[in-house]
Amino acid sequence: MQNNPAVFSQITATVYQSEFGRCVEAFPTLRPTRALTEYDHFLALCFGQLTYRESLRDVVACLNSKPRLLYHLGFRGSLSRTNLAYANQHRDWRLFAAVAEVLMRRAARLYQPAPSDQDWPGLVFALDSSMIRLSLNLFPWGYWARTRQAALKLHLLLSLKGNVPVWGAITEPDFFDARILDRIPIQAGACYIMDRAYIDFVRLYRIHQAGGYFVVRCKSQVSFSVRVSHPVDKKQGLRCDQTVMLKSPWSKKSFPALLRRVRVYNAEHKTVLILLTNNFEWDAEVIGDLYRQRWQVELFFKWIKQHLRIRGFYGRSQNAVRCQVWSAICAYLMVAIVKKHIGADKSLYEILQIVSVNAFEQVPLVELLAKSASGADAIETQNTLMLNY
Repeated sequence: MQNNPAVFSQITATVYQSEFGRCVEAFPTLRPTRALTEYDHFLALCFGQLTYRESLRDVVACLNSKPRLLYHLGFRGSLSRTNLAYANQHRDWRLFAAVAEVLMRRAARLYQPAPSDQDWPGLVFALDSSMIRLSLNLFPWGYWARTRQAALKLHLLLSLKGNVPVWGAITEPDFFDARILDRIPIQAGACYIMDRAYIDFVRLYRIHQAGGYFVVRCKSQVSFSVRVSHPVDKKQGLRCDQTVMLKSPWSKKSFPALLRRVRVYNAEHKTVLILLTNNFEWDAEVIGDLYRQRWQVELFFKWIKQHLRIRGFYGRSQNAVRCQVWSAICAYLMVAIVKKHIGADKSLYEILQIVSVNAFEQVPLVELLAKSASGADAIETQNTLMLNY
């Protein structure tokens, strides 16, 4: 009887060899590598992410502890700390970014909202950035003059259906957030939720012309003239719903179309949010609710920093850091895709913890998650009986 593939192989099987090969052809290595292939490098970094290894030495020690299983895991080269360190130093990080882009497209299709979903008016994305703090002594190339520290900035466009990233970029720490609007893909009919750091009416008008919608928090210094004021239900936390036109000459030239201004009161934090959007079809309550969902991208940044290897790095070069960040995003996406394929009702955190301690187990992932669920239920039942007794 043939053994089942290892749990780690079931996770990495979401990356097809043909797709990975096209990414390798797009970003070839300057010097041919025999000892450690591109796929070996990718698997090793993903293994470190999924099992939360703290160094390359840990990754190599764990993988070499199962020499007979390495071939079935997908490794074909010589796995050593020196080879991994050299690959992190010299292999183009854009290869892993391209693989992440392939996984993002697949995850976006899997988690695309169904027509029966009434909570979403359509495709909704949240755009934000997060600083990846680095040690200035170890990473002097990441110097940030504003704080006199070292850092990198990670930009992500998160689909609020499934909380999966659909686009990402890594930039220097002093890169202005609004400039990233020139790079993000715009889909007609999709809504993009952003904080006030993305107030740039020239770039927002490009989204408007491309047929996309945006909901952005307004800055206090933006002046406008009210054209129409609509009635609102103040019991829902709304304060005003107005059709406005930008007032200053430069703003009117940058965004010559009408805008919608929605003022929302947050009773929990006792704050007032002023939102600007180019959508005049949705209810004002929907606009306010969509902006509240922007917090999901903040939670996503917090999640990956806590549960994946993004705070401690395997190398000190800029290329090594970027390779590791993109491998973390790939690991998250692979787990999210597998979760959708097998229809698991567990959270990504629970699946990641189970995979981390069962990476070499040759058992179907569906069965493994079912066993862990039944085991948890048994423990809960036992505790309940003890308490009743």
